[in-house]
Amino acid sequence: MLLDFIMLAAGLVLLVFAGDYLVKGAAGLAESLGIPSLIIGLTVVAFGTSAPELVVSLQSALSGAPDIAVGNVVGSNIANVLLVMGIPAIIAAIHAKQHGLARNVAVMLVFTVAFMWMISDDRLDRLEAAGLFAGLLLFILAQVLRARAHVEDEQPDDYHEELGELPHATGRIALYLAGGLIGLPIAAQLTVAGASNLAETFGVSQAAIGLTIVAIGTSLPELATTMAAAWRKEVDVALGNIIGSNIFNIGAIMGITGLIIPVPVSHIMIERDMWIMLATSVALAVICFGRITTGRTLGAIMSVAYLTYIVMVF
Repeated sequence: MLLDFIMLAAGLVLLVFAGDYLVKGAAGLAESLGIPSLIIGLTVVAFGTSAPELVVSLQSALSGAPDIAVGNVVGSNIANVLLVMGIPAIIAAIHAKQHGLARNVAVMLVFTVAFMWMISDDRLDRLEAAGLFAGLLLFILAQVLRARAHVEDEQPDDYHEELGELPHATGRIALYLAGGLIGLPIAAQLTVAGASNLAETFGVSQAAIGLTIVAIGTSLPELATTMAAAWRKEVDVALGNIIGSNIFNIGAIMGITGLIIPVPVSHIMIERDMWIMLATSVALAVICFGRITTGRTLGAIMSVAYLTYIVMVF
């Protein structure tokens, strides 16, 4: 059991570092190739930051643990709203005033409802997964075209502040890319193996582990970034990041995973957790459409709601 805990912890830590290396290496390579920063921010960085969730979900599905794969996505989307937004809001108020929030949160709701409808038969097949991924590509294309027309509104260089210094020397870029590409599969293997063994040891479902421990672990980069922004009183961009992450979780992670291998979905997850994911998405939409400021009180309520959800899952 101790070894399983170590495997899970090591896997989650390695996911964070390997994912960061991959994103920085890919962004550095893109800049070196002369790709505009606008395109890098909306595509390379967006896909790269979803890499930890993608490799975990793919490894889970291929290893015969589909509940961890789906639970990772559903749990991450719930954690993004209640935890990644709730805790930083206690430190600094989050104002729903970023440009394009209402439009993007509407897209997030469409992806959420479409995903729920697709898996209502207890399965995500390849055709449905292709639809999710195609929808994501259309969303990215629309973002790129819109941002090119209104560069000053979209702030395409924000990713520099989030990622910090990027590698530009060929050797450093290769090192970062290699670290990410090698580290992520190893991290995924450790995470999935540790989570599956712990679920068996404690007699809980793989879905519960995926919805909680794995989901929180793969959401740590978003939480760390938002917490850092909260301390700097620059946390308003958190809403846009959360919405984008939730869209990518469904469109990219479930889309790509389902394209490679059809994913069965447990009935309990469809009856309970999917509706909680929808409820948190609707709550986020209300905040964005109503331009509601998320302060300490609302942040505390969201954090307590997440703890309640964790207790309910177990």
